[in-house]
Amino acid sequence: MAINEPYKMEILDSIKEDPITIYHIGNEWWDLCAGPHVESTGNINRKAVELESVAGAYWRGDINKPMLQRIYGTAWENDVQLKAYLHFKEEAKRRDHRRLGQDLDLFSIQDEAGGGLVFWHPKGAVIRHIIEDAWKKIHMEHGYDLLYTPHVAKVDLWKISGHLDFYRENMYDQMKIEEELYQLRPMNCPYHILVYKRKLHSYRDFPIRVAELGTVYRYELSGSLHGLFRVRGFTQDDAHIFCLDDQIKDEIRGVLDLTEEILLQFGFSKYEVNLSTRPEKAVGGDDIWEKATSALKDALDDKGWSYQIDEGGGAFYGPKIDLKIEDALGRKWQCSTIQVDFNLPQRFDITYVDSNSEKKRPIMIHRAVLGSLERFFGVLIEHYAGDFPLWLSPIQARILPVTDSQLEYCNEVTRILKASGIRAEVNSGERLPKLIRNAEKQKIPLMAVVGPKEVETQAVTIRSRFGGELGTMTINDFVIKTKSAIENRTFY
Repeated sequence: MAINEPYKMEILDSIKEDPITIYHIGNEWWDLCAGPHVESTGNINRKAVELESVAGAYWRGDINKPMLQRIYGTAWENDVQLKAYLHFKEEAKRRDHRRLGQDLDLFSIQDEAGGGLVFWHPKGAVIRHIIEDAWKKIHMEHGYDLLYTPHVAKVDLWKISGHLDFYRENMYDQMKIEEELYQLRPMNCPYHILVYKRKLHSYRDFPIRVAELGTVYRYELSGSLHGLFRVRGFTQDDAHIFCLDDQIKDEIRGVLDLTEEILLQFGFSKYEVNLSTRPEKAVGGDDIWEKATSALKDALDDKGWSYQIDEGGGAFYGPKIDLKIEDALGRKWQCSTIQVDFNLPQRFDITYVDSNSEKKRPIMIHRAVLGSLERFFGVLIEHYAGDFPLWLSPIQARILPVTDSQLEYCNEVTRILKASGIRAEVNSGERLPKLIRNAEKQKIPLMAVVGPKEVETQAVTIRSRFGGELGTMTINDFVIKTKSAIENRTFY
């Protein structure tokens, strides 16, 4: 206080655990530091230290607090590790979804609309459509019923669910409609429970599986917003399973299989799995916690996945499985979650009639595979560096005329490709080398070059981003080969 360090005072006030440690050099200089410390700066390899950048940052990420200057730096054991890190950083920069999203015209976040609100552009929307279609198809094959539910609800619903008590800081202000208070939804769970409660259920009905691509809204500080990774409005691939106690293991195993099937489609095959168990404060009896935790363990063992146990790391309302996917750079991203819930069934008093005609409480399982479409799309962009595989690419083939004299034929080729389910477009108005360069910059998988000879022979000359020059072929052969590559999800 004497040397006017208000930020350090605020940090001191926020430290709840002991000890509070201070680093000092003689009596000349001292500062708060959690450590670890070295005896001398000579112990640090100066060739393995790099100051990286300086940037403005709101104090503690809060837009209402002062803007400070933040210095970024990194330190390693040796220069080999530093060089590897700097290479990794450059590669991560090249793959940054915010830059690629702009360069490839996939999405934007508009200042006029507000931070953390995503605009999906036509090309990005095509990829989202593909993701959603694949997601819906697999879920229906696995016995899920699809739902669509409202984006708002009366405040009373969030009082019953407990969100208003425990999640208020992440919720937007309420709105008054005809003397009643309504709330934008931060979660989809209460809606799915209301759908369950619409009628009486028998034990014979179980398991009941419902799924929704439901958009939710959560308040985030502006300083914490980050491209598609941290937003204020996003679509969760939410699903809920209502089942009996003895069905938990089989249902969890089914979710693990479905999760793997979906993630493999998008090129993710390496996972880190964690099982979180009962915390000190929890709802539900010992028996059901033990039964649910054992069911999660048995399902993981049955699946053959290795996993770590996070003792006491579960939510107060049930044990859970978290899955992180590994991308092309070896980075791990939190993605899938499977959560047993003993709390909401009790809060909403949901029941079923058992074989003795008595009312009992079902088990509820929350689960998400992709997490949110926005965040997963950001991970996808960085995983592929924007170079999407043919089946996922928003434009699969671009038709390039050598001169405008071939435009009519190019339009006909494009019409045939589109009619065959291939996403194609014509690009003209520049010299051919520039048209090819532009297509490569836009990461178009296939280019069909058309000159006088191709018009005369009713053919196209194909150039692939992944396979180079593929020669001249008839339009029909091009359609057959392209459709086969799309269906088999292979490179051309």
